[in-house]
Amino acid sequence: MSLLTYIFLLPMLTALLIVLIPRNYRFVIRSLALLATFASLILAVTAFCKFDTAAAARGFQFVQQITWASALGMSYHVGADGINIGLILMGAVVVFAATCVSYRVTTREKEFYILLLTMGGGILGAFASLDLFFFYFFHELALVPVFIMIGVWGRGENKNFAAFQITLYLSFGALLVLLGLIALYLQLPPPDRTLDIVTLTEYFKANPMAQAPQHLIFPVLLFGFGILVSLWPFHTWAPLGYASAPTGTAMIHAGVLKKFGLYGLIRIALPFMPDEARHWAVILSILCLGNILYCGLVAMRQRDLNMLIGNSSVAHMGFAFLGIASLSLIGITGTVVIMIAHGFLAALTYALSGYLRDELQTTDMDQMGGLLRKLPFIGTVMIMAMLAGCGLPGFAGFPGEILVFFGSWQRSEVIAVLAIWGALIIAGVYMFRAIRDIWHGPKEWTAIGDPLTLARKMPYCLLLGGLILFGCFPRLLTDKIKTNVAPVVRMVGAEAVQLSSVPKGWSAK
Repeated sequence: MSLLTYIFLLPMLTALLIVLIPRNYRFVIRSLALLATFASLILAVTAFCKFDTAAAARGFQFVQQITWASALGMSYHVGADGINIGLILMGAVVVFAATCVSYRVTTREKEFYILLLTMGGGILGAFASLDLFFFYFFHELALVPVFIMIGVWGRGENKNFAAFQITLYLSFGALLVLLGLIALYLQLPPPDRTLDIVTLTEYFKANPMAQAPQHLIFPVLLFGFGILVSLWPFHTWAPLGYASAPTGTAMIHAGVLKKFGLYGLIRIALPFMPDEARHWAVILSILCLGNILYCGLVAMRQRDLNMLIGNSSVAHMGFAFLGIASLSLIGITGTVVIMIAHGFLAALTYALSGYLRDELQTTDMDQMGGLLRKLPFIGTVMIMAMLAGCGLPGFAGFPGEILVFFGSWQRSEVIAVLAIWGALIIAGVYMFRAIRDIWHGPKEWTAIGDPLTLARKMPYCLLLGGLILFGCFPRLLTDKIKTNVAPVVRMVGAEAVQLSSVPKGWSAK
């Protein structure tokens, strides 16, 4: 059995096991959840370390395929290449960290951990799947718990509105994706119809899709996946939804689940419909500026920490879309790096804001100030996370954004300059102002403190460690990613900007 199967199956089977355990066995339930997610993390690290970069060009690794419904061309098929191996690692780290910080949940713990494990296992399964049915099924399996968890364990006066809003937006986006995937399936002649992504890729490489179906299907998938990622102007569900969600839920959704749409565009939409990809590239570039500039300006106006982080998260997705819109090797490679970096960053910032909310009973920055004296550990980690959110060198977001800027510059210098301005100026203003308002000042606090044990500090260190590791050694990612992004760029037929044009420290020649 493939390592990838164990990685996502362990949390899901543990969720089923917890169903059978009486709810008053609280310690057993939490211990099982921690054990399952930790084992999944160890397996993900093992898979990442065993991944053979030199063999990546020859196809997927850790492959397992079992025919499920041959009449429909459907099978259980998992595998990893340079595009998804880093996402699987990042997802496993975030799911474990989210389980660790959920110790403050004291009501309906059994149901909470069942949903959290289902959510984490589902999105890991979606990233590993190479069959369209399971690709979509696992994502929906991960998405359903989000609505329930915000409604039951959410916080704030607007939690019910947030639950309804996120349900409507994401359900509509998922419906568009489903329609697009069904339409893709129907493009093959009946004897050759399959849901296998590898077979579909080879088929469309040899038999390019006609213009008419591309013209209809690509925008459906673009906006379907775009809504799931919070593409402007369909982004309004994200900041309020994350602000109202329990900490673990916000960490997994903002950090991992939201990357599903970007991954779907790279894996499916671009290589299968290259003509429309080139046609929509300019439009996508303009829309992603809405994420970068508009949502960045909105973040500048926020006085609630969670809303600031939420709008900042949406702005970061603009850089990922910009890399896709470049249709270049360097730009799309940068997008995948940003996806992984933002996964660590979003999970870390929501974990930290959740800790502050639990300690202070508020996320209003006007009521904060001077916290660094009482919370030196949490304060130091959050300041580092906010600097990482500005794209500071040494953190994983920096090489990703630089690669995207190089790629987008070849398409449009104006769009690249505006994006750089958004990254350097706008993000810098709201992040540094937040650091000043939260952590500095004369205000005195009592009855609050840092996590007392190493176990309580570990999830924050783990996420920060991921940001620093891939920030200082980005070739751990880029060498893997570029090998499998190159065929996508060739199928799109766009003029590629080679990674060898980037300084040696960031990628292999």
